[in-house]
Amino acid sequence: MVRERTRKLTTVAVLCAIAYIVMLVGRVPVVLFLKYDPKDVIITLGGFIFGPLAAFSISLVVSLVEMFTTSDTGIIGLVMNIISSCAFACTASAIYKYKRTMAGAVAGLVAGVAAMTAAMLLWNYLITPLYMDVARADVAAILTTVFLPFNLLKSGINATLTILIYKPVVNALRKSNLLPPSSAGAQKGKLNIGVMLVALLLLASLILFLLSYRGII
Repeated sequence: MVRERTRKLTTVAVLCAIAYIVMLVGRVPVVLFLKYDPKDVIITLGGFIFGPLAAFSISLVVSLVEMFTTSDTGIIGLVMNIISSCAFACTASAIYKYKRTMAGAVAGLVAGVAAMTAAMLLWNYLITPLYMDVARADVAAILTTVFLPFNLLKSGINATLTILIYKPVVNALRKSNLLPPSSAGAQKGKLNIGVMLVALLLLASLILFLLSYRGII
């Protein structure tokens, strides 16, 4: 029991470190003060492995470290990061916890996209006027033209990346003895291959949209 608890804490700590690193190297400015980074992918992987509480814990730790090291948005940025990451990762992992199949993962991630997008529309409406020192009506005017597409794009990319790397990451953690061996053989089938192909196509489309949105192509 103690060994398993120690292994779990070690794995969560490793995921926290990875999430922080990918946030640093993968941050891309998109529009206004909004930036894309893929840390929610790692947070969601932690949630898929250990449950939504682990996703919340990783989100909290990474957001706190980010606030004290690289962020220039202070406590407001901390709150928004936690809300954004938890709306996506905790929602997805809560659904996957009760249906640990590819269909459950996809359903959880779709729900995570919807939950994060809705949550961030609300919280950007409430908090952004304080951060940008503008009238709430000015923020309301760009909710559907700036914040809605940004959050759909961000969560969509993170959802597809999660689908694509979940099994390779879990296999790597097992080989490193950070997770116990699988109690059952991995399932293979046309559904998984089809989902992966769809995820790749969706990821390519979202990346092209991001590049177009930024005027790069």
